[in-house]
Amino acid sequence: MAEQRTIVVTGCSSGIGAYCARALKTDGWRVFATVRKAVDLSALEADGIEAFLMDYARAETITELVGAVLQRSRGRVDALFNNGAYGQPGAVEDLSTAALRAQFEANFFGWHELTRQLIPSMRRHGQGRIVQCSSILGLVPYRYRGAYTASKFALEGLSITLRMELQGSGIHVSLIEPGPIATRFTANALAKIKENIDVENSPHAADYIRQLARLEGSGPVNRHKLGPEAVYSVLRHALTAKNPKPHYPVTTPAKQGMLLKRLLPADLFYNLMRWTD
Repeated sequence: MAEQRTIVVTGCSSGIGAYCARALKTDGWRVFATVRKAVDLSALEADGIEAFLMDYARAETITELVGAVLQRSRGRVDALFNNGAYGQPGAVEDLSTAALRAQFEANFFGWHELTRQLIPSMRRHGQGRIVQCSSILGLVPYRYRGAYTASKFALEGLSITLRMELQGSGIHVSLIEPGPIATRFTANALAKIKENIDVENSPHAADYIRQLARLEGSGPVNRHKLGPEAVYSVLRHALTAKNPKPHYPVTTPAKQGMLLKRLLPADLFYNLMRWTD
């Protein structure tokens, strides 16, 4: 009888992480899911998923997670799905360095630390899958999303370099680039803009008001938004295909953005993106 495959999935309190953790379990994986708040543990545990507390911004919780998972799995982790993240909206000139640093701690440095700590287990067993839930904003810029875009651009570069360096080891690295997905991401972004951006005194105040209306649900609805099952469809391929792809765009806007960036002159493309809303 084949040994059950094991995977660590982060950011499982809701949205993409919560859906994928449960879908992976249904597909036969042993899932080690992480959340940042203790209140979110019980819902996962009720579905038979082994749940842990971990915060990307707190290195000690990453080390504790890895130790606990390796102990339970007898040293074997077959896959990692880095997913937990948040978006810090705001014009670049309105972003404090502290807010930008916090974005990178949660969206980039913590991901790197967890990945580094799990790679040795994968190397020992001669195989593994590392899947990063990036964003189309890791490939295409977008106004008022500079902090999030910067963290995802950095993730793209680091992950593709890692993919190249791991060739021949049996460990494969892939990036998923979703566009609009129905999650709590928007609500979390709304909280961050109110927490860290001085909207009223910004030269971008008028644009912020329009952006806030959309975040609060009174603006236009994005008709291209898909459910988290769209992400799981490509995650399954990245985890099981003999030759997983380096990039998996999800949603029509993501695929269009990648295509237009490839085809259009840079000035034309960036001007087009400037007016995309």
